[in-house]
Amino acid sequence: MRPPHRQPTRRHFLARVRAFRRREQRDAMYTVATFLVRHSWGKPGEMADALGVLLLTWNQAFYRYGPFDSARLERCLRAHLPTLRRLRRRSVASLTRADRPPVARLFRALLRALRIRSGPRRGHSSPVAVAKALHLLAPRCLPLWDDAIARAYGCHYAGRDPAERYWTFCERTRTFARHARPWVRRDGRPLLKALDEYNYATYTKGWR
Repeated sequence: MRPPHRQPTRRHFLARVRAFRRREQRDAMYTVATFLVRHSWGKPGEMADALGVLLLTWNQAFYRYGPFDSARLERCLRAHLPTLRRLRRRSVASLTRADRPPVARLFRALLRALRIRSGPRRGHSSPVAVAKALHLLAPRCLPLWDDAIARAYGCHYAGRDPAERYWTFCERTRTFARHARPWVRRDGRPLLKALDEYNYATYTKGWR
């Protein structure tokens, strides 16, 4: 399945990745949160704390209205840990149609767990926060998105089931990953992180 956006050339792709790494000041939090998730793996309470490090920074625009319930997130991670373990060992290239139901269930569970727990927007949820959490938990397998990126891929979720739209985004990212894999240097970051850097610079920020 082809993504709806134009596939970039190698030069264009690498230029946008460089622009991201030069200009995005919050990216250090990704490194910290990745480290924390890795070292807390298998301990849902600590995993929830690690996810919070990233979400309360990267998704500050949403969570400024109120925090999510860490205890509820911990329970969600504990319930879905077997699925998360399987996905963490895999790459986006390995995803098949058989993965659609478990990925969708996991997305919906996290969408509930990451709702704002109090304040004027109590009960509101963020598909962006869910994708960020999923990527930290399975960084080679599950991609990141935001509103602008989802629109660019023809996967916008407003008024639709965001779990199904996310699955379509996974499929389209799998195609893009095959295209861009030869261009990503082995710098310790997952391929999907480089794709997100390109997407964010291109569609979210318009950086050149």
